[in-house]
Amino acid sequence: MEIKDREPECCETVCVHDEILANVYREMPAEEELYDLAELFKVFGDSTRIRILFVLFEAEVCVCDLAAILHMTQSSISHQLRILKQSKLVTSRREGKQVFYSLADDHVRTIIAQGREHIEE
Repeated sequence: MEIKDREPECCETVCVHDEILANVYREMPAEEELYDLAELFKVFGDSTRIRILFVLFEAEVCVCDLAAILHMTQSSISHQLRILKQSKLVTSRREGKQVFYSLADDHVRTIIAQGREHIEE
């Protein structure tokens, strides 16, 4: 993706379009919802978390598996999983002494797929 070093273009005259703004105000989500959405997208801003999600696309795995696949410590993986779980992107289940992680739902897969599609344009 190429980023141009140009200033954004601006209008040469001030002309507020009241009808358009009224439609936007009607459809604009509440501030709290916008904040929550921004926080969700921050979670996707870390490449380690993205790598974890890609592993979970393929299989339900435990922390040991994730650490081995990603060549990281279990402690580092656990920290990232905690963030993903708090954001409701992954879920876990205990089986004896092991905890297995998986994607919370198909929305996660859709978000990543659309992000990949966007950067490949």
